[in-house]
Amino acid sequence: MGAAQRPAAGAAPVRNAAGILNLGAPQKLTVGIADMKILQWNGELITYALGSCIGICLYDPNIKLAALIHIMLPINMEAGRKNTMKYADTGIRETLTQLVGRGARKDRLVAKIAGGAKMFEVAGNNNLGNIGARNIECVRLNLRKEGIRIISENVGGSVARTLSFFPENGVGKIKAYGQPDITL
Repeated sequence: MGAAQRPAAGAAPVRNAAGILNLGAPQKLTVGIADMKILQWNGELITYALGSCIGICLYDPNIKLAALIHIMLPINMEAGRKNTMKYADTGIRETLTQLVGRGARKDRLVAKIAGGAKMFEVAGNNNLGNIGARNIECVRLNLRKEGIRIISENVGGSVARTLSFFPENGVGKIKAYGQPDITL
């Protein structure tokens, strides 16, 4: 199956050249906190409760392959690195490895990010307590270091977000309580 072909709705499962299973029927995959999921062609990747956390959509538009990561913290300083998806640095690196292993090309990958809100006031008004701002900075730094361009973002503020991503067309949607929906 070439990059321009899409499986027909209801078609039998088919593996493409990269070994990705295309089921035909859209799937909705929920990405938990400190989690990552990959989806190709159609369906929806969705993550909830992006307060100070960041949702990172990585996408290869040529083969409609997408990943959504829900990171909690900027840097993995955990001994043994038990959960790489919990952190921006190791989560981004591992997700890129998995996407490339499934046929994505790093030079085609783009990113959309959301989250990084300041959910609580910390005494002293310093940035140390603002984990959202530190997450934003670290995600941007790590994507830049990997050569991945951020093409859209909705970060900061003080509200939690729900982020959905649709690999079929590369669209991201954000819902936040009391605010109009946003398209990334």
